[in-house]
Amino acid sequence: MSHTIMPVRLGQILTGKVVEVLYNGFGVVMLNDYPIRMANAFTDETVKFEITQVNRKFARAEVVGIVDPSPDRVEMGKDYLLDVGIAPYVNLRYEAQLKLKQAQVKKIYETAGIAATIAPTIGMAHPIQYRNKTVVPIKYDGEKLVTGFIKRRTPGEILPLTDYYVNDPVIDQTIATVRNILNQHQVTVFDDDTQQGAMRYIMVRRGYYSHELMVVLVSQTATIKDEAIIAQEIVAVVPGIHSVVLNHNPRSLHLLMSGNNRTLWGEDVIHDTLLGIEFEIGPNSFYQVNPQTTEVLYALAAKKAELKLTDTVIDAYSGIGTIGLTVANQVKQVLGVEVIERAVIDAQKNVANNHVENASFITADAPEQMRKWQQSGIKADVIFVDPPRRGLTNELLDAVTEIRPKRFVYVSCNPETMARDAKYLIEKGFHIKGDVQPLDQFPQTAHVEVVTVFEPNN
Repeated sequence: MSHTIMPVRLGQILTGKVVEVLYNGFGVVMLNDYPIRMANAFTDETVKFEITQVNRKFARAEVVGIVDPSPDRVEMGKDYLLDVGIAPYVNLRYEAQLKLKQAQVKKIYETAGIAATIAPTIGMAHPIQYRNKTVVPIKYDGEKLVTGFIKRRTPGEILPLTDYYVNDPVIDQTIATVRNILNQHQVTVFDDDTQQGAMRYIMVRRGYYSHELMVVLVSQTATIKDEAIIAQEIVAVVPGIHSVVLNHNPRSLHLLMSGNNRTLWGEDVIHDTLLGIEFEIGPNSFYQVNPQTTEVLYALAAKKAELKLTDTVIDAYSGIGTIGLTVANQVKQVLGVEVIERAVIDAQKNVANNHVENASFITADAPEQMRKWQQSGIKADVIFVDPPRRGLTNELLDAVTEIRPKRFVYVSCNPETMARDAKYLIEKGFHIKGDVQPLDQFPQTAHVEVVTVFEPNN
């Protein structure tokens, strides 16, 4: 659609009915055929809103009043979470969040032209305070150091927070404690404009079962003022502290952490268990942020894979081995491949620590290594993938179609890229086996995890 005259203008206040909520969490009001997107607006509500951004394709707005609320709206009194985008569904009843995510996945598959049955979203009994990791920016407000999150539309402004709502509350307490210690030492904070200063972020991880805590100080500089004393003071007052690490990250603000870590106190890693397997988790380890639903997710993926004790399994994008090691006791052999070397080193440690004898992990490009295994006579019965949000490459999908495993189990944190990849697989001679299963790995947010199993035709 082309507009020579915009149908709305900045600052204009309008009233309209929300026709849908997009997968990104924004409600949509249509003005003729022109969409206006806004947070905190749910399907069939009538809302009053102010236009904040205009372009030829759509406008953005802020809700300034609820004229006719949805019966599923619950006012939680935590609208500050909307300001920073942490919990866009905080004011939506949890059962309605689950139904919304199912409907969104259904629409994504329909838009991609894929016939599939979308199962009801699996939720959590306690859908708050679940995250086992967070990274927060820090900044001086006058002479006082503050932590929080970047406000939407104001990249240089941090909204100070003490309750992040979705974090393990011990993590929130630890952030505040560490921030206050850094403040007492007047540690400088990196300024992107002047390119001066040291500290950039505080990262905290906590084992769900072990309760071990890791604090990572992310700095623009290789050292920070009083770092040894700061580490000792953190250790003295933070219960469960297991590791204090300095991460040297002299990079753009778009990268939260580098791979350059130096342990200031304690061990280089913390530990936690997942489906009975103990994992070492370092500052850079990919480890699902919601350990409670991760156990449900991986158990579900294994069940849908219909694993047999005679199966050879490939775990592509294997990371530190979370999927591969949790299914190893159900199959003959697990072969993991991951391009990030330090993740493979961690996976190999996890193999040894858990005395798993039928799993191995290798650093390599996944499609290339999968073909090498096939050429050497190894026949994969099941392939698992759990890729980043960008989904799978055509090279990996082509490798899967060449190998033709009995089952290809796709775990995704982005149903849009999963649907794209599903269409590719279907065109290459695969079909979806059973339901597409959404799982609420990220309650209160617009994200959802999805598990789909593919089989070769005939």
